[in-house]
Amino acid sequence: MGLVYAEIELINNGDLEMVRRNLMDQDEVKRMTVQALVHTGSYMLCINENIQEQLQLPIVEKRKVETADGRIVELDVVTNVELKFKNRRTLCNAMVLKGDSEVLLGAIPLEDMDVLVHPLRQELIVNPEHPYFAQMKLKSMSFR
Repeated sequence: MGLVYAEIELINNGDLEMVRRNLMDQDEVKRMTVQALVHTGSYMLCINENIQEQLQLPIVEKRKVETADGRIVELDVVTNVELKFKNRRTLCNAMVLKGDSEVLLGAIPLEDMDVLVHPLRQELIVNPEHPYFAQMKLKSMSFR
């Protein structure tokens, strides 16, 4: 299977909250559309410094991570990233890669949006079993 890319929209959810509180106009919300490498070996969304700067996403922590070549590096983690793909959305944190590194769409946001990698078509698709909404799979939980 070759590389799979998906067009996603990244939005500063802090701005969306300001719109909901009538403190900002909708057209002021910082957002951008990017091509992301669908990377199931990565667990988080990974953006680059240029995207973080343009969207003005707040840094909440630093994490040490192992890169694909085995190096250990410390990266900033930002929060309040709303990610949209087709009719799906998720709110997540993102690791910030150096410079203009490629955007990586990891397993956590993929799972939360209930999307699948279609190996034959080499594309990201909405789960055909749940085409209109992501369903939670609950195992014998009691809610009181």
